[in-house]
Amino acid sequence: MASKIEKTIQRQQEKIANGEYYEAHQQLRVISARYTKQNNPSAAADILYSGALSLLKAGQGGSGADLSLLLLDVWTKAEVKPDADTKGKVLGLLRAFPKGEPTRKRVIGEAIGWSAKLGEYPAGDPELHHVAGTLYAEDLEPYDTERHLLLGNLSSASTLASLEYSWYTADAPHTAPLYAARGVLPYLITGNLRAANKFQLHFTTSLQTNTPITTTPISTSSSELRVYPSLPLLNFLSLLLLAVERGANSVDMFRMLKSHYREQLNDKEGGAGGMWDEALEQIGEMYFGIRAPRQGNPMMDMLGSMFGGGGFGGGSKGKGTKAIPAAEGLD
Repeated sequence: MASKIEKTIQRQQEKIANGEYYEAHQQLRVISARYTKQNNPSAAADILYSGALSLLKAGQGGSGADLSLLLLDVWTKAEVKPDADTKGKVLGLLRAFPKGEPTRKRVIGEAIGWSAKLGEYPAGDPELHHVAGTLYAEDLEPYDTERHLLLGNLSSASTLASLEYSWYTADAPHTAPLYAARGVLPYLITGNLRAANKFQLHFTTSLQTNTPITTTPISTSSSELRVYPSLPLLNFLSLLLLAVERGANSVDMFRMLKSHYREQLNDKEGGAGGMWDEALEQIGEMYFGIRAPRQGNPMMDMLGSMFGGGGFGGGSKGKGTKAIPAAEGLD
């Protein structure tokens, strides 16, 4: 059987190499369907993966996407769980798509759905999210980039921070806290304090290294902070992270922060313009036990608004671009 499958794969690869794309595509669909009916999903998957990869490498994005979707459907129906092998195949397919191919977005969505249904992460596999986010970044799709990196792996926070800083440099200097908030606040809302801290550290380090900005270090017996006199909301985010680290005992600190920075949080010109209010309500309830107003499902409403491109601020997203659900390593 293995020899028969290998010969089938080889024949179709030869057709693709000779430019017989349509014929190869149709035959691969028929052959894989035959194996599926014979209750041999492994053979069907091998044929679909090989064919999809060959077509994508040949620049046939639509046909390659179609076979990729069939592969994911076979795995889903056969309840094949994400593991090193299957995830590696998916990542290989995603990276093989021709640049700008629109069908890749649907394949990404189906791959995340498959990993969420059959894997251990309810929001989808972090590694798949990370690669999807980096691919969207290459295509200058910032909203999709954020959406996936926020659910990514342990490398995603620094990757997202680098991207947000890059986008910030094309905007006005005072908008730095708005770009920082696009990582810090959603990471906190998804319960990933470690990623929120990593993001903030990476973003502020880039800011200090590459931007002529005045900072003042402040040290206590338990922590060390760097204050930005010209960027009060960046100080707010750092102090918010400190309060969250200290937990429910810091509820007074959280309230004090919101009161002290109320003007900047509400300022529509140089501040957040109220865009962070709903996120801060959720953070207040999650970490400090301050019950948020109940209007439907505010957590999902807020995340949905942010994922759609609204939410936490940030301006033009810079340099020709358009201007985020639980992940690996939650704390």
